[in-house]
Amino acid sequence: MSLARVKTVTSNVIAIDGPAGSGKSTVSPLVAEKVGLEHLDTGLMYRVIAYGCLDQQIETNDPAAIGRFADEIEFEAMGNGVVEYEGQSLTSELRTPEVSKLVSVVAANEDVRNEMVRRQRIWVQSRGGGVLDGRDIGTAVFPDAKLKIFLIADLDERAKRRSQDSAESVEAIAADIARRDKVDSERESMPLRKAPDAIEIDTTGLAIDEVVAEIVEKWSKLNV
Repeated sequence: MSLARVKTVTSNVIAIDGPAGSGKSTVSPLVAEKVGLEHLDTGLMYRVIAYGCLDQQIETNDPAAIGRFADEIEFEAMGNGVVEYEGQSLTSELRTPEVSKLVSVVAANEDVRNEMVRRQRIWVQSRGGGVLDGRDIGTAVFPDAKLKIFLIADLDERAKRRSQDSAESVEAIAADIARRDKVDSERESMPLRKAPDAIEIDTTGLAIDEVVAEIVEKWSKLNV
């Protein structure tokens, strides 16, 4: 199905974008709970593709094979960082160093991105809206989203946050984040960038509830 054929509801969409470690996956479900919408962590969709490629021994240097796999794979994002795949409930398995290194390759694959965007739009359509976090929600997936947020934070802070869920050193994580930032921002297909009408929030030094409260306040003002 082409992307153009998937009608979407944008008046009830909050798009939360930003680089790795900026706080998207922590803040977004809390925002969703506050505003009464469902939440989708789109990054997990690309991670399960990367995990599946490793699990099924798909040739990771074969873009066409990865694209075909993305079309065929069946999975469901359950919330709270859990994805159901092949009868398994995946959580920490999606954040191993091996998956993290491959996810940039997967996310840069145009066929994969087109398929994931199609699924994301169907997800929103079936729910009448939602809070979605990722890297290109406000620019490529839902450019007409009612509220667009772009989270940032300095590299050291982002690496420290990611280190809480990893056995790797902060230095190694920082290097990997910097590498992924470069790949994501320079890729030809749907690069990481702030939408012109997105509201930027620097989460460095802010408590989680402060970021959530700021986003909820902005959403509330749009719905007066």
